[in-house]
Amino acid sequence: MSIPLEKPELLKAQYRAFSYQLPLMYVILLTNTWVLAATHMSVAPTWLAVYIPIVLTLVCAVRLMAWSRSLRVTPTHEVAARALARTNRLASIIAVAFTGWALLLFPYGDAYAKSHVAFYMAITVIGVIFCLMHLRPAAFTVAAIVNGAFFIFFALSGNSVFIAIAINTGLVSGTMLVILLIQYRDFTRLIEAKIETEALSNENFRLANLDSLTELPNRRAFFSHLGEAFTEAETTGQTLAVGIIDLDGFKPVNDLYGHGIGDKLLYEVGQRLAGLCAQNIHLARLGGDEFALIISRPSSETELLALGESLCTALRVPFVFAEAAVQISCSIGFAVYPENAKSAADLFERADYALYHGKRSKRGKAVLFSSDHDAEIRRDARIEQVLQMANLQEELSVVFQPIVDVRLDETIGFEALARWTSPVLGSVSPVQFIPVAERAGFINRLTRPLLEKALTVAADWPAGIRLSFNLSAQDLTSPEGLLHLISIIHASRFDPKRLDLEITETAFAADFGQIQSAITTLKALGCGISLDDFGIGYSSLSRLHALPLTKIKIDRTFVTDLHRKPASYKIVKSLLALGRDMGLDCVIEGVETQEEVTALRELGGFLIQGYFYSRPIREADIPAFLNLQSNLSVPNRARLH
Repeated sequence: MSIPLEKPELLKAQYRAFSYQLPLMYVILLTNTWVLAATHMSVAPTWLAVYIPIVLTLVCAVRLMAWSRSLRVTPTHEVAARALARTNRLASIIAVAFTGWALLLFPYGDAYAKSHVAFYMAITVIGVIFCLMHLRPAAFTVAAIVNGAFFIFFALSGNSVFIAIAINTGLVSGTMLVILLIQYRDFTRLIEAKIETEALSNENFRLANLDSLTELPNRRAFFSHLGEAFTEAETTGQTLAVGIIDLDGFKPVNDLYGHGIGDKLLYEVGQRLAGLCAQNIHLARLGGDEFALIISRPSSETELLALGESLCTALRVPFVFAEAAVQISCSIGFAVYPENAKSAADLFERADYALYHGKRSKRGKAVLFSSDHDAEIRRDARIEQVLQMANLQEELSVVFQPIVDVRLDETIGFEALARWTSPVLGSVSPVQFIPVAERAGFINRLTRPLLEKALTVAADWPAGIRLSFNLSAQDLTSPEGLLHLISIIHASRFDPKRLDLEITETAFAADFGQIQSAITTLKALGCGISLDDFGIGYSSLSRLHALPLTKIKIDRTFVTDLHRKPASYKIVKSLLALGRDMGLDCVIEGVETQEEVTALRELGGFLIQGYFYSRPIREADIPAFLNLQSNLSVPNRARLH
C-alpha cells in the first residue's frame, strides 16, 4: 500500500502511465455520474441530482486538466513522487464522495432506478480499478471503499437480487485486484529489466568511450565531444580550440624499462594533465602517447599558449616509480575556431599540423596554428599533387657531399642527397618534398630511382670511396620494399661492402621488429648501417645494442658553435665516447668553421661532413674535387664553399 520511493525509475514510469490513464478515468467517472444523475432528476431533490454532480464535476475537471498538462512533462523523481502521493490521498476522498452520493440516490425512484444505482457503483468501480492499475495503493483503496460500502449496503437491503449483485461485484472486484497484482508485478519487472538494460547499455557505452589504461575519454569519445562542441560553437558564435599533446621521450622509456613502466607513466601523465585542466577543458587520450584537449570559449591565443606552456612544464617534472624515476617532455599543437577551421575535422587536422610543425622546430613547446602553417599546408598539398604525377626517373637527381677523415686529410666517401626539379614547380628543396612523400606514404617511390642513380654514379669512383644513402622507415617496414632495395643493390656494379645505408632515429617509431629484421638482412649483404641524426630522436641504448650498426652520425644541432657552448661540447664528447665504447665509427655532420674542426679534433672526432669542406656537388664535379683535395692543405679547404 506504499509508494516505491526507493525506486525512482519505477516512480517515473508509473507517472508516465498515469498521465494517459487518469484523464480517461475521470471521463468514465463523470460520464457515468451524469447518466445516473439524469435518470434521477425527476425523482430526487435538485441539490442531490444536480448540484452535487456539478461540484463533483468541477473537482474532477480540475484534476483532469492537471493530468492532461502532465502529458507534456518529463517528470523528475520528486515530481513523480509528489503527484502519486497526491493521487493516493485523493483516491480515498473521491471514492467516498462518489459512493456516498450514489447511496444517497438509492432511496429515490422505482426498482429500475435502484438497479441503475447498483449498476453504476459496480461498473464504475471496475473501470476505476482498471485505470488505477499502475498505482496499487490507490486501486486497493478505491476497491475497499466502494466494494465495502456496496456490499454492506446491498447485503443488508434484504433483496435477494441486490445481495446477489453485491456478492457478484465483490467476487469480480476481488478477481480484478488479483489480476492487478499480477499486472503490477509484471509492470515492475518490466521497468526493472529496462533499468538493468539501460544501465548495462550505459556501462557498455561508458566502456566503449573510456580509455581503460588512463581512465580518460578515448579517441571515440573525443571526436564525439568535438562534434557536439563544434556544433554548439557554430550556433552560439563562440570560440573553440583543440590541442593535441605528444609525449617526447616516451618510447625510450618503454624500451629501457618495459611496457609495465610505460603504462604506469601514461596513467600518471593522464592524471597530471587532468589535474591542470579547468572545467571548460575536455581531456582525452587518442592512443599511444598522444593526448588531446577540447577547450571551450578560450579567451585568447595568449591564454592557449600559456596553458600549453604550463602543461609542458608540468610534464617535465620527473615521474617517480618504485622501479625508476623517468623524465619526459611534451609538444603541443593548438588550433582555434573560427580563425583556423571551418569544420571539426579541419580544426583537429590544423592542431595536428601545428603539433607536427612544433616537433620539427620547437620540440617541447606549445605551437599555435597560424597563417604561415596554412600556407605550408597549401604548399605541401601542391607538392604532393605534383609529386604524385611526376616522372621521377627524369625529374629526380642526386648530388653528393664529401665525408672527410681529418687525420688523413682524405675524402673517404660521399653522402647521396636528393634533388627534384619539377617542370611545374621548378627546383623544390628536399626539406620540403621528402617529408611530404613520407607523410603521403609513397617515399619508397622516390627511394628506388634515387638509389639506382646514386649507385650508378658511385660505381665509377675510386675503390676506397664509400657511398652513404638515406633510407626511410617506410623502405624497411615491408618485405616487398626490402626486396626492391636488395634487387637494386644486386643489379648495380657497386660493391655492397662500400655502401652505408643510413636510417634516422625516427624510424624506431615504426615497427621496430621489422626494422631490425630488414637491417640485419642488409647487413648480411655486406652493407654498412649508419644511425643518422643520433641524439635527437627516439633511440635508447637497448635499441642501439639490438641493431647491427657500423656508424653513428652526430647531428649538426650539437656541432654548431660547440667551441662556444659548453653543453654542446660535453654532449659531443659523450657521444664520441659512446661510439668508441660500442666499436662504432662516428661521422659528425654540419661542420662549417675551422674552430669547430679544431674542437672536434681535440675530442677525437675525425670523420667530418659539412660546408667547411664542401657543399653537395654534382656527379661531374667529383673527379675534380678529389684531385683538387689532394693538392690542398686543410686551412685552404674553406675556399671550396
